[in-house]
Amino acid sequence: NTVQRMVGFTETQAIEQYGPENVVVYRSKFSNLYYGVWQNVDPDEKPQTSMKMICCTNTHNTNGSNHEEEEERVVGLHVIGLGADEMIQGFGVAVQMGATKADFDACLAIHPTASEEFVTMYPWGMTKKTQVLPTIDDDNSRT
Repeated sequence: NTVQRMVGFTETQAIEQYGPENVVVYRSKFSNLYYGVWQNVDPDEKPQTSMKMICCTNTHNTNGSNHEEEEERVVGLHVIGLGADEMIQGFGVAVQMGATKADFDACLAIHPTASEEFVTMYPWGMTKKTQVLPTIDDDNSRT
């Protein structure tokens, strides 16, 4: 049984709420670290974990200056794979509190866990990019 969990908006809901020009999506697909290199399983046969982070952009002034800074607030997280239920339970608090992609990037990744992917998701420490890899679509199926 594949575990699927999400918190917040789907990609479609975020686009409807904030507009397509204000939505940035980060994706990742990988072999779960539970199935590490010490097991005699071909990498292509290892169960995959797929993740999606959906952000909305917001431009604001920093410290009253004329300099505008854009931040990406995380408005949705999706996971398919081993431990998805536990990951979403933990990260759900951050999403509900208005965490940004930069907040996630600033977290210490706990290794080896699959959940570390949310805090090291490409482009780690950067914003305004989309990595196009297969992940969860809006009806929570693999794409």
